[in-house]
Amino acid sequence: MKKLSCIICRKPLNDGIMINGRGICKSCEKRLMTIEIDTDFYNYFEECIKRAIAEPMLRGEDNKCQSYHWLKEY
Repeated sequence: MKKLSCIICRKPLNDGIMINGRGICKSCEKRLMTIEIDTDFYNYFEECIKRAIAEPMLRGEDNKCQSYHWLKEY
């Protein structure tokens, strides 16, 4: 089975959240919760999420998975 990676930082996904079969690691999740919206990082995160989650959903791709769940922390 292929190891999942974070859609933002591309590091191996060991914890965090899964949305429609794509993962965001705990570190990026925390950063998203505190980032100012008028920064380059915010724009980068927004583009990563659009590319990895929103666009496949709009195309009708189905990952046959639960829409949203937490990954177990190790």
